[in-house]
Amino acid sequence: MTGLLRPDNAVAAILVLEDGRYVVQLRDNNPLIWFPKHWGCFGGGIDQGETAEEALLRELMEELGFSPASLKYFTKIDFDLGFCGLPILNRTFFETSVSQEQMKEFLLTEGEAFAAYPAEVLLGSYPVSPYDAFALWLHSRRNELA
Repeated sequence: MTGLLRPDNAVAAILVLEDGRYVVQLRDNNPLIWFPKHWGCFGGGIDQGETAEEALLRELMEELGFSPASLKYFTKIDFDLGFCGLPILNRTFFETSVSQEQMKEFLLTEGEAFAAYPAEVLLGSYPVSPYDAFALWLHSRRNELA
């Protein structure tokens, strides 16, 4: 099956458990999505009229039935897609804490699975979407950046 990938501005959640592990999603095996069968952050596109925060809250509710107490801006990655006639688009990352109890209540409605991993295990052992891998690496090493 082939089709056109439709890039747009997007948001993603860096979900952090109390022990520092990251909760990530195994993406569906669908060739019409970005990075099928890769692990990555929960999130998605920003709908017309939404702020990045509103989009992420909506996505987390849709994908997990999860409403975080707060979101903290982490970083934004820009993608210059001028080579194919598209504008510069971005993926904005927010971090939020998740308790073990909250994770037990997650209801996965998108993707094949979710799990929690330490950064070094996730990034060293599993296929992770490249932009999420970079954001997770930055987050896990944020105290070492000067």
